[in-house]
Amino acid sequence: MQGFFDDLAIMAPAVLFNIYFAAASIPIGFVLAVFLALGKASPNPLINRLSRGYIYAFRGSPLFIQFFMFYSLALSLNMTLWRPLGISGFVLHPLFMGPLVLVLNTAAYTAEIFYGALRAVPRNAVEAARAYGMSRSQQFRRVVWPNLIRLAWPAYTNEVVFLFHATAIVYFALPVVGAQKDLMITAKDLFERDFNAFLHFSIAALYFLLVSLVIFFFFDLIYQRLMRHLPTQPGLRFAPKWLR
Repeated sequence: MQGFFDDLAIMAPAVLFNIYFAAASIPIGFVLAVFLALGKASPNPLINRLSRGYIYAFRGSPLFIQFFMFYSLALSLNMTLWRPLGISGFVLHPLFMGPLVLVLNTAAYTAEIFYGALRAVPRNAVEAARAYGMSRSQQFRRVVWPNLIRLAWPAYTNEVVFLFHATAIVYFALPVVGAQKDLMITAKDLFERDFNAFLHFSIAALYFLLVSLVIFFFFDLIYQRLMRHLPTQPGLRFAPKWLR
């Protein structure tokens, strides 16, 4: 048991890097996804195709390769652009490059979720709003957006959890700077010391499970708030059946 508690203590600072990558990516990815979903639904052919192309490119390629591509691109511009501007250390730093790639990736997946919810918004509700004389912006704010976010929230919750899990590969694709090691790199280092894969990677998985449970809990509270107008407020079913 001593090894178990030692690993818990060693990995406690490491999980903060995973939480940072997810927390820094979620808000910007959410906003970008809204614009991409609206762009995909836009009647303007240029905006429509650009949005569809972006979503397809990021959903159709592995996240691991995206990390390599963007870091290689930033590295190639270092001598000509970043270094003369004095921001090379900032741009190439994993704490900047990691959230940047995660934002671009999660925005594509979230945009597809929002686009599906946008198409599922009841047409009669929009027509009723139009009949009441609401402008297009009023229709969006008072009818389309509330229905969209309610429909999309359960799937978006899963995307946020997937995003948190994806932080496990950030330091596998980007260089590790000093003692900045996330859960997987810390578990790998411990494994290389005594080859006890079961213990070290199980502790890393336990941290992922705990943070995922916290995410589900807070997103369930938001979901209940979104659905508060219903007589019974359905919660997100994230617990195993034998716990319900």
